[in-house]
Amino acid sequence: MVARAERLKVLWNRFFEEATLIGVNSIFIVGIVSAFIGAVTCIQIAYNLTNPLIPKSTIGYMVREMTILELAPTITSIVLAGKVGSSIAGGLGTMRITEQISALEVMGINATSYLVLPRILAAMLMFPLLVILAMALSILGGYLAGTLSGVMAPQDYIEGIRTDFIPYNIVFALIKAVVFAFLVSGISAYKGFYTEGGALEVGAASTSAVTNSIIAILLADYVLAAVLL
Repeated sequence: MVARAERLKVLWNRFFEEATLIGVNSIFIVGIVSAFIGAVTCIQIAYNLTNPLIPKSTIGYMVREMTILELAPTITSIVLAGKVGSSIAGGLGTMRITEQISALEVMGINATSYLVLPRILAAMLMFPLLVILAMALSILGGYLAGTLSGVMAPQDYIEGIRTDFIPYNIVFALIKAVVFAFLVSGISAYKGFYTEGGALEVGAASTSAVTNSIIAILLADYVLAAVLL
């Protein structure tokens, strides 16, 4: 894939196309999921926080910590494994069974470099950007849910968001996003690229890609937390 890569201009154009498909086309679903996760997290924390000695600002603090450390990078990557992973596996699988990949190889084009490498690089760039968006929208969702429902005052939530902020947590979340992007795009591309058979096998490859990607994300999540925290 790398030893006999295509020209940089060709790879750049392919990278830009894939970045648009992976990133821009996923903004809506990532935004909806993130906002509601933040809102539900805020409401559930408030429901369980019944001790009057614990300040209300703790709710904002816990929403921020849960969002940055776990919910934004992991849940967003699992959502993208379903959307992007199935798309990559299905697209490559369809190209394989319709012999488009064979045609590229006959023309002397390195199919793995032309089809797989831009997808992996685009995912490793766009996943962290989508995770940053998910962080912002999740915290905003918690703010709106907490204040509009009357659970807490706006200044309490903002005070909790600002309490004991650790910048390294953002770096940790972005590292997780890059690792998850590599796993999702790599596993999905492998499943799709080596699909054999017909349309049924393409569907099976997409399902297998999503399942394996989610398992890989959860395993990597544990390993990264144990190593980096």
